[in-house]
Amino acid sequence: MQRWLALTASLSILCIGALAQSPGGYPRTLIAQAQAKSGETSVSSTVTIKIDRLMEPSRRTRVLDGLKYNGYQGFMNALRPLPTIGTIATQNREVKVQYAWETKVDDRTRLVVAASKPLFFLTADETKSRAGYELTVVDLLLDARGTGTGTMSGAARVKPAPDGIVLDDFAAAPVQLTIAPPSK
Repeated sequence: MQRWLALTASLSILCIGALAQSPGGYPRTLIAQAQAKSGETSVSSTVTIKIDRLMEPSRRTRVLDGLKYNGYQGFMNALRPLPTIGTIATQNREVKVQYAWETKVDDRTRLVVAASKPLFFLTADETKSRAGYELTVVDLLLDARGTGTGTMSGAARVKPAPDGIVLDDFAAAPVQLTIAPPSK
């Protein structure tokens, strides 16, 4: 009987470990080529997005309810105290991720990632106030191989959308991201 219990416990632990890794393959690191354009100026860089796990559904509900009932500031108040579940980094700077959520879009996966601090500010209008644009937001559309495209804003606000959040950007246009297949 003790052997049976030990075997059952071992199998349960293995199954739980497999479940923790299987949805979306977390933890996950995505290397994106970033392209930003402003007028005739074009800037290219590499952005590394590391997600240890997706956020818990109850925490996602809490931040979305904050946004729905108390606007952007309600979202920020609910997001800031959440634990770090990943990072978004450039060569010179890194922000900690508190929001990561996947949804299915046809045969692809939409991954939305947000950090409660801005990674960068891109604007040609130096008179525009940076106040209230406190988020870094990445919105990716990935295929089964992990390749895809998306956008990133280093200084953003969000507003409610039917399936979660949508970008309300600081810059004139979000940075375009391209993710190549992971190298083996």
